Amino acid sequence: MNEPIASPRHIHVLLADDHQMVIEGIKTLLQQEADIRVVAQAYSGQEALHCLQDHPEVNVAIVDLNMPQMTGVELTRTIQTIRPDVRVLALSMFHDHTSVTEVLEAGGAGYLLKNTNKDELSEAIRAVAAGRTFFSREVGAMLLQNMQIPANGRRKSSDGHLIELTAREKQVLQLIAREYSNYHIAEQLFISERTVETHRKNILAKTNSKSVIGLIQYALRHKLIT
Repeated sequence: MNEPIASPRHIHVLLADDHQMVIEGIKTLLQQEADIRVVAQAYSGQEALHCLQDHPEVNVAIVDLNMPQMTGVELTRTIQTIRPDVRVLALSMFHDHTSVTEVLEAGGAGYLLKNTNKDELSEAIRAVAAGRTFFSREVGAMLLQNMQIPANGRRKSSDGHLIELTAREKQVLQLIAREYSNYHIAEQLFISERTVETHRKNILAKTNSKSVIGLIQYALRHKLIT
């Protein structure tokens, strides 16, 4: 697996929400963060797409899921088509499994609830800008509760070949889903970081995934997350 992507010196954010109070609230929360700059704001999906054209420096888009005309999921999917370099962080009042699944399948990199605080918001933005995923605590707990890895660790890939995850790989996968670093996975499982990295590579190879978000998307498609 490649080394973690370094965060850009400045993170340029687009806010897309049809409620001005939400946008102003987020801007207020972020105004003291020296490395995060809100450079564009939009009140609809179409306006957000125009903003992306006018602001090529944007690398993170915070997208409300419940906008009229173009939903947040539709906007996420379009952004990933026309600007795959932009990481999308979904924002919603709800964290039902269907909503989270739709965001991930559309290419979203994270999912935040609207009751988020300043620290969590900043952490989420930095995480997705660095190429990682981020979920609010409640969302992460829901995903873990719904992650079903068969006791024998066997699944069939899309081409019909049998995929087998070892017991250790299943443990590592669970901790990856919790956003544990290699260091913390090693500490939790009493193995070396080099061994963790090997397991990561094997899991990604077996599932034909290129990143953690790709792994989650694979798990959704193949009913590892139901």
